Amino acid sequence: MHPALTVFFMLLFALLCLLGILANGFIVLALGREWLRYGRLLPLDMILMSLGASRFCLQWVGLAHNFYYFVHIVEDFMDLSQQFFSLYWNFLNSATLWFGTWLSVLFCMKVANITYPAFLWLKWRLPGLVPWLLLGSALISFIVSLLSFWGKHSMYRGFLIRKFSCNMTYKKWSRRIEIYYFLPLKLVTLTIPYSVFLMSIALLINSLRGHIWRMRYNGHSLQDLSTQAHTRALVSLISFLILYTLSFVSLITYAVGVFSTETVWYWPWQIIIYLCISVHPFILIFSNLKLRAGFRQLLLLARGFCMA
Repeated sequence: MHPALTVFFMLLFALLCLLGILANGFIVLALGREWLRYGRLLPLDMILMSLGASRFCLQWVGLAHNFYYFVHIVEDFMDLSQQFFSLYWNFLNSATLWFGTWLSVLFCMKVANITYPAFLWLKWRLPGLVPWLLLGSALISFIVSLLSFWGKHSMYRGFLIRKFSCNMTYKKWSRRIEIYYFLPLKLVTLTIPYSVFLMSIALLINSLRGHIWRMRYNGHSLQDLSTQAHTRALVSLISFLILYTLSFVSLITYAVGVFSTETVWYWPWQIIIYLCISVHPFILIFSNLKLRAGFRQLLLLARGFCMA
């Protein structure tokens, strides 16, 4: 890739991350302020705050890592700081996927019109389980990331290689361990929350689509306020599905090791990886009345400050 094009994608990646940091930071600050004021948060706000905090930290880690390792290109198995970055990055990615999944599950329980007894029982119990689901997701993400970190640290220091006798180079052997041990671990870690997300979002989209169809069949026009609200919710969910799926596929591809810092398409791929966590916060802000009102006040305050 031409150096000028590489610089363009680097700047685009930095701008995308900075916008995401501002949006996620705003969500955390707005809901954190409400938590301090009232001493509690609604289940939806708990998930939004946890999701915003994990995305905020993930973008700072990714931003610092990508530019540092672009300047100091090192082999993964030869650098200890790279292993520590992998620990933080894997934990935050896994936690972010789980928090996004619980957001879709909560929306599904609140909106989906399903009358099965098990679904109704879960709908009644889920709001009270939200804090434990968030803590459990963070704990599982931390344990899996720690196992991956311990395995990499042991392998790359040559602890395991002394137990095997094989006619292959150290790099080939480490690559084989990556494929047969670490890759399945990452695939399982990413696929479980994504599968739950797909089921809940499919039920939710189908329920909203059926509700819009019934409203139109009963004589409601497309200009009806209720129909417009449901249509906006449907569009928001579909965009969340597209962004979440794009993030999942990009993380799987990244785990396989297709794109390294030496490849010409590294920076465009980093933009795709961080697209969801940078764009989706704005969708959450403009689809939430409380966050949207606070964001408008912030924009007015910034406008007044600039004009002063």
